[in-house]
Amino acid sequence: MESHLGRIEAVNGRLNAITVVLADSAMVAAAEADRREPTGPLHGVPFTIKENIDCLDSATTRGVPALADSMPSLDAPVVARMKAAGAIPLGRTNLPELGMRITTDNPLHGRTLNPWNADRTPGGSSGGEASALASGMSPLGLGNDIGGSVRNPAFCCGVASLKPSAGRIPHASSIPPEDSRLAAQLLLTEGPIARHVKDLRLAYETLSGRDSRDPQSTDAPLYGPDVKKRAAIVTDIPGVELPESTRDALLQAATALEEMGWETVEIQPPELAHVHEVWMHHLSADFKPLLGDMSAVMTDAPLEFLRLLCERNDPAAVGLANIHAERNRLSRLWSEFFTANPIMVGPTWTGPQFEHDADINGVVGLELAIDLLRFISPANVLGLPSAAIPIGVTDGLPTGVQVYADRWRDDLALSGAEAIEAVVGQICPIDPRF
Repeated sequence: MESHLGRIEAVNGRLNAITVVLADSAMVAAAEADRREPTGPLHGVPFTIKENIDCLDSATTRGVPALADSMPSLDAPVVARMKAAGAIPLGRTNLPELGMRITTDNPLHGRTLNPWNADRTPGGSSGGEASALASGMSPLGLGNDIGGSVRNPAFCCGVASLKPSAGRIPHASSIPPEDSRLAAQLLLTEGPIARHVKDLRLAYETLSGRDSRDPQSTDAPLYGPDVKKRAAIVTDIPGVELPESTRDALLQAATALEEMGWETVEIQPPELAHVHEVWMHHLSADFKPLLGDMSAVMTDAPLEFLRLLCERNDPAAVGLANIHAERNRLSRLWSEFFTANPIMVGPTWTGPQFEHDADINGVVGLELAIDLLRFISPANVLGLPSAAIPIGVTDGLPTGVQVYADRWRDDLALSGAEAIEAVVGQICPIDPRF
C-alpha cells in the first residue's frame, strides 16, 4: 500500500487520474491485513474505483458538481465483493460528466491525461482507471461499460479490460434513482481493468454471480466446455477505413493465436453496421426523454453531443418494439456465428486516440465517436463478453484489439486474450511521457 501511495504522489499530479486518495483508511486496512490470515484471493491488494460506483465513505459524484457530496449508504456489489476477497480501496478515479463521453473531463475534477501523450485522450468513460493503471498507481480497477467505457480507455492507455456478459456481474447503487432505464438495464455492465489478463480473470471470478439488488444478474457457470480453437479475425469494418496501425495490430494478434495453436480465418460477423445502428437507437431511446433533466447538471458541449446523437437516431422513427425485435434477431445470428467461430478478434477503436475535445466538435465530433465505436457497440447491444488488450506501440501511442465470445463464454474471451498476451506481452506500467 505504501508503494502505491508513493507512486500516486509521484505521478498523479501530472495525470489527474485519481480524484480522491483514500490513504488513511487504506493504511489502516493494510495494517489489519498484515495481522490477519488471508481472507481471500485478493488479501491486501489495493484497488481503485470509478467515481460512479458506490464505495462507502466516499462520494459517488458521477463527475458532476451537483453530486459532489452524494454519499452512498451501501457499497456497490462489485466493491463489496472485492472487499470480501480481501482487497482494499485505494482511491476513486475520474470520469466524464455522468459517464457520457468517450474521453475523461468534467467541471468537478478536470481533465485526465493519457500517460503516453498529454495531448491525446485517455479514453472514457473509465479514463481515470486506465490512466492510473497504465502509470502504475493501481494494480486493479473497477469501471463500467455501456458503450466501451472499460474497453475505450484500455485501448487508449495500453492496458487490459473485460466487458463481461450482460447479467454476469451485478450493478446496483444506493443513490437515487436506484433503478436504471431500459437501455442501461440491457446494455450496461460493470467490469474490471488491469495490466494483465490473469488479473482480469481473477477479478472475473471474484465479481461474478447473482445479487438480489440487480434483478438482471445471474449465477451462470464461469467456465464452459472445450471448443474448437478457431478464431474469426475481423479486418474490415463497414463505414470506415482501418489505419495501418490497426491492421498491423490485428495481424500480430492473429499470428500470436496461431503460435498458440489456434486456427484463424478472416470473416465478418452478421450485419455489423446494423448492430451499431441498433445500439445507437437503444441509447437514444433512453437519453432523449432525459435531456431536459441532464441540462441541469451537465455542461453545454457534452449535452449537445447527446442531443445530436438522439436527433441522428430518433427512436420514434423506428419504434421501440422494432428496436428490441432487431436486437433479439441479431443476437441469434451472432450466437450461430460463434458456434462455428468460438472467439472473434477485431479492432478496439477503428482509429487512433484523438486530440482533446475532438469528440464534442459538433457533428464532426459525433461522427468521429460513432466511427470509432463501430466494433465496440456489439458487445453492449448483444450482451456479449469482450476482452480488450494492448498489442504494441505505434507513433508513441498504444494499439490494441478486442477478443469477443458468445454470451456466457467470458472464459473463452479471456483465454483468447491470454493466448495473444503470452506472445505480445504487456506495454505498461510506464512513466508519464511528459
